[in-house]
Amino acid sequence: MDNEKLIITPKRPKGDDGYKTFSIRIKEETVAKIEDISSQTGRSRNELIGLFLDYAVDRCEIKK
Repeated sequence: MDNEKLIITPKRPKGDDGYKTFSIRIKEETVAKIEDISSQTGRSRNELIGLFLDYAVDRCEIKK
């Protein structure tokens, strides 16, 4: 065991994981609905919001 090395790799810079952090304002009733879904599913609010946004962005249609 004396010759086993602990290998430490450099930490990736913040934001280099493909995610971006930002804040939003939403209605309290929407937060309550998300928290209810969170408690029923065991998923975090953040994870749910990401799923909801991915779903909506993929199905968004812009009418002119």
